[in-house]
Amino acid sequence: MSLLASDLQDLQAAVADRLYLQVSGWHLYLGDAGLAAALAIECSAFINQGAAVAARQATETVKVPIGGGTSRLPLACLLPPSQLRDLEEILETYC
Repeated sequence: MSLLASDLQDLQAAVADRLYLQVSGWHLYLGDAGLAAALAIECSAFINQGAAVAARQATETVKVPIGGGTSRLPLACLLPPSQLRDLEEILETYC
């Protein structure tokens, strides 16, 4: 199961403005980082497994380019634990 296009857009908007990655105390919101769409798509792919599983799987799947793209880290490595819980909360409405 995946989300309808309108639900996917709503999810993208929700994560863009609410979730951030954290590096050395700095917060970069996913919308500003250009990662909201990729995360919404991945969450949609796992949504039938429940909010907690979808959040964990999606954040492990989305890779964030660092160092000018020479390396890539899973988004899960850059999200504080509170942000993962916020993502689960957002996804609950779509489960």
